[in-house]
Amino acid sequence: MPTRNAHPGPVAAAPAPASETNGIGSAGAWAAGAVVAAVLLWSHWSMLRALWRDWDSDPNYSVGRLVPLAALYLLWQDRRGLAACRLEPCLWGFALLLAGLAGRFYGLLYLFESAERYSFVLTIAGLTLLIAGKQVLWRVRWILAFLLLMAPLPGKLHNLISSPLQEWAASGSVFVLELAGVEVAREGNVLILNYAVPIGIAEACSGLRMLTAFVVVAAVFAFLVDRPRWQRATLLISSVPVAIICNIARVAATAGLYLAVDSRVAETFFHDFAGITMMPIAIALLVGELWLLNRLVTPDTPAPRAAARR
Repeated sequence: MPTRNAHPGPVAAAPAPASETNGIGSAGAWAAGAVVAAVLLWSHWSMLRALWRDWDSDPNYSVGRLVPLAALYLLWQDRRGLAACRLEPCLWGFALLLAGLAGRFYGLLYLFESAERYSFVLTIAGLTLLIAGKQVLWRVRWILAFLLLMAPLPGKLHNLISSPLQEWAASGSVFVLELAGVEVAREGNVLILNYAVPIGIAEACSGLRMLTAFVVVAAVFAFLVDRPRWQRATLLISSVPVAIICNIARVAATAGLYLAVDSRVAETFFHDFAGITMMPIAIALLVGELWLLNRLVTPDTPAPRAAARR
């Protein structure tokens, strides 16, 4: 008996593999993000040029030019963690981009350069969210915050910090020199050594340059070390007193050279050699601080086991 050929019903098309779909979407997002990044770089070019001029002209913030390079290095160090993040472009990135552009517009309107520069970091965060998604943005949040250190402090904050630093440099140097047996008379920010050699503690001696450099170094160090968060935070916060102590040591050593040698040698030491030697000393202090923190925190010991019955 002949049999009828069964006509199969409509067969649903197999869905495309998730990797292909995500790959196409990610490629489109990357392409769109590259275009947006190029446009933003072009629109912020004048701000970046002004920022570079500030790095060149103001030694207090010359370390800022190293911040973007250090951020790229930190991203490379965390490449495995970033590779494990899920790439999922998020349209909320446009909201951050608009907020960054609004901040820049505010800076342009009111001639507030710091607003332009800080909003540029917000723009980078929006671009990251738009291209890579929430997981990647959350992963790099501290590196984005680190980028804020590349911008000089606003003028009011600069003056608010510089004056106390200058005061502490003068009073701390007096204390160290008197411990060393030098007679010091202080008149404001002028120190008179052995009642004969006057030394002025100018704004350049305040240690702001050393402070900004030490904060950047401590931030990179805190990111790289494998320690609990509270120890990393302690390390970063302690960079401020470490910078103050190192600057007092530099000013006191310079004053000693004024007495022992001459002013030319002392000024050369202050501007050249002292700045180079203080950085290894600061790093050694940070390493010693980590060692001390590890000694203060004792690991939990397991409870002794009960004796086994015979």
